[in-house]
Amino acid sequence: MNIENAQEAVDEWIKNHGVRYFNELTNMAQLTEEVGEVARIIARRYGEQSEKESDKNKDLGEELADVLFVVLCLANQTGINLQESFDKKLNFKAKRDHDRHHNNKKLK
Repeated sequence: MNIENAQEAVDEWIKNHGVRYFNELTNMAQLTEEVGEVARIIARRYGEQSEKESDKNKDLGEELADVLFVVLCLANQTGINLQESFDKKLNFKAKRDHDRHHNNKKLK
């Protein structure tokens, strides 16, 4: 599934199950909450903090999917074609960063 298809799938889900989109500010708050859940798992599982027993069964992939779902909602409700925007950004970064990263001694 590409990003465009994912946006369409989210829109269909909203229409069939969600009644309507939450407003943009609510979705922004929800995105922040979901990113916080991802950060907690990463910090405790891969960082220096110990993982709490209650967090050991948390699925990082599921939490990342929650972030993606809300991002897709925000793109839909603000009229952004995220596939187009992502492709444009990837091309820009490829041109800008290719030599920069290859010449970065810290990455070797």
